[in-house]
Amino acid sequence: MSTSTATLEYSVVLDESAGVVRILDRRVFPARVEWVDATTPDEVASAIRDMVTQSSGPLYAASAGMALAALQARGLPLGEARTALGRAGRALATARPTNAHPRDAVARILDAGRDADDTVALVAATLETATAVDRDYREASLRLGRATLSLLPESPRILTHCWADAYLFGLVAAAREAGREIEWVATETRPYLQGARLTAHSLRELDQKVTLITDGMAAAALASPRGVGTGPIDAVVTAADRVALDGSVVNKVGTLAHAAAAAAFGIPYFAMVEAPDPGAPTGADIVIEDRDPREVLEVLGQRTASPLVTDAWYPAFDVTPPRLVTRIATSRGTFEPARVGEHFSTDPDATAVDAAPALRRRRSPADPAPIAATVQPDTVAFRPVSPSPDEDPQ
Repeated sequence: MSTSTATLEYSVVLDESAGVVRILDRRVFPARVEWVDATTPDEVASAIRDMVTQSSGPLYAASAGMALAALQARGLPLGEARTALGRAGRALATARPTNAHPRDAVARILDAGRDADDTVALVAATLETATAVDRDYREASLRLGRATLSLLPESPRILTHCWADAYLFGLVAAAREAGREIEWVATETRPYLQGARLTAHSLRELDQKVTLITDGMAAAALASPRGVGTGPIDAVVTAADRVALDGSVVNKVGTLAHAAAAAAFGIPYFAMVEAPDPGAPTGADIVIEDRDPREVLEVLGQRTASPLVTDAWYPAFDVTPPRLVTRIATSRGTFEPARVGEHFSTDPDATAVDAAPALRRRRSPADPAPIAATVQPDTVAFRPVSPSPDEDPQ
């Protein structure tokens, strides 16, 4: 059943009366709709670190966590209140090292209270700015969606990886606003299956057509002349957790492989980010989080690897070099990777599209795939046939 909003659009809630931050547990969604109650900023940071929320979620959680810290500091002298907010900010900003959203949210919130001359003013500034961070990020995501849409064909078929969260919602909203339809191909995204559980579910809630594939199918999907769903894929579009000033894109591990496959078959790869990171000149300046390798040995808490296997490797993100990125969309327009730093000198009130041509890539007998792509054989539907009673099932 389609809805105007998706369940995950508002999955972090500050309950002032109860004194908690409620975070929808994305580790078990949509099989179960459960909320984790965090009663302190440290518990909010733990929820971020433990993957209760991901993608844009840590920004919302960090903002709510700072608001919670302010509420809990209301009875403290100014100096002690500042210390409490600073301690909360450090915990929230460093909960996960690669995603910069919590860091930037915390920095903005702390800066807003620097001139406060008493605790009342400090708390008020913190609460007001935490709300503004949440609101501004959602508005920026819609502008980002409009910019991304300007790069796509009229009715695009796009492959996406992992969970773009607010950027995904912004792109869907922009397409609706323009009266356009997008067809989606989503990778399941091991080992947490964000693509299968979060992306695909949310898209269906929003009445979007989506086809789910495993991570290992992406290259074949991009190479196939027949395509996936109702036809060939026009573009790969993902969010980016960070983008360096040289145009390097850091996103969920697997993005690099999909971008490389897209380049091999002449398909554009577009990355979406609210803004590049001015503190990261190159991709090498971004810390890549290594998560517990045991997470690779299981799926959703169920052991899937052989009990004899004890070694695994799980970098949560990878770095896609600029040469594999066609264009980067931000809340202020779209940019060639090497010029993404121009985001900061672009008028934020200008229409978030520029003169970059929309790329249309549809294969047909009149517009065949590149020669390199035709080596991938077409596929046919296969339906297993059960043996008749007199046949040997062996």
